[in-house]
Amino acid sequence: MLRKTKITCLFFLILLSNVFAANAAKLDFYQIKIYHLKTDAQEQTVDNYLQNAYLPALHRAGIAKVGVFKPVITDPAAVTEKLIYVFIPLKSFNGILDLDKKLAKDQQFATDGKTYLDAAYSDVPYERLESIVLKAFENAPNFMLPKLKSPMKERVYELRSYEAPTEKYFQNKVQMFNKGDEIGLFKRLNFNAVFYGEVLSGSHMPNLMYLTTFENKADRDAHWKAFSADDYWKKLSAMPEYQHNVSKNDTKFVYPTDYSDI
Repeated sequence: MLRKTKITCLFFLILLSNVFAANAAKLDFYQIKIYHLKTDAQEQTVDNYLQNAYLPALHRAGIAKVGVFKPVITDPAAVTEKLIYVFIPLKSFNGILDLDKKLAKDQQFATDGKTYLDAAYSDVPYERLESIVLKAFENAPNFMLPKLKSPMKERVYELRSYEAPTEKYFQNKVQMFNKGDEIGLFKRLNFNAVFYGEVLSGSHMPNLMYLTTFENKADRDAHWKAFSADDYWKKLSAMPEYQHNVSKNDTKFVYPTDYSDI
């Protein structure tokens, strides 16, 4: 009888483990690469590489949609560096390593990206390359393409990072999006979010990030005005359990390049 009980318990644990694994497998993972550039020549080199080598190689590797974005510049005199953001959706945490392996075997990629890949130390294509790894929220398990009609360069994409005081407050803010249904509020008000993600590895942890999209700046401002005035937001943001869970809101406005898939 004891042996039968042990076998039953073992079977249940294996079944439970498979359920958890299946649920985890349904969540997207994301990598955001940020190129830090100094010169126009570097920007042109990276643009050429991304458009003609990297994105085609990612498409061949089974990643159909890749986002490439640049900052919206309102004061050119205040710009100290050029930035290019690359958003890569993946189906698993190991997807980043698997992708690198596929690229290493892609001879077309090596040929198309030769200028960038084989750049000399004295003529580097960028100053630094930053990488952020994220896991999708439970209530937004997959990235979504924005439903916009305006030309790419007129669009305003808002990339937000919410930093939390501690890991516990961070999880509380994630819960506010999921259980508190802040995601539902964004959907109801048609914010056209591309993704919501928990940062697993990055330089500003603990933090979460999300990307909302708008036809233009006026459209963006109108959406946030409606958000601030919404009765559900007023109720949600006043709940005692969701207080003090954001210590810094870092907002960046970006627009998609002409060759971006998103």
